[in-house]
Amino acid sequence: MADALPTQTFKVTRADLVRYCGASGDFNTIHWSDRIAKSVGLPGVIAHGMYTMALAGRAVTAWAGAPDAVVEFGVRFSRPVPVPDTDEGTEVVISGVIKEVTDDGLTKLELTATCGGDKVLSLARATIRKR
Repeated sequence: MADALPTQTFKVTRADLVRYCGASGDFNTIHWSDRIAKSVGLPGVIAHGMYTMALAGRAVTAWAGAPDAVVEFGVRFSRPVPVPDTDEGTEVVISGVIKEVTDDGLTKLELTATCGGDKVLSLARATIRKR
């Protein structure tokens, strides 16, 4: 296992948000309508917080080698991820460092997630059981 989670970049488009709306059942209009999102003080349509968290989880499971290697995972949402109405969308960048390896085979990670240089998740941590 490497000393750090390699940086992974995920493209997020409006089409991704529409698919996530259907998969999650969360059809809140701030995730697809600029007009409504702006009327409640947002910069425009934003990604679902749980979608952003899932991207971090995807990076961790890829690094760990298997989804069942992750024994603990948690984040706090610190900033929204604005998703422009373009084919390019936006990018969420996930990285991480190993903070501790315990005697019982657990590796504790501290994760960083950014969008446009802004930290979008805080207190993002994962614990992995070595195989």
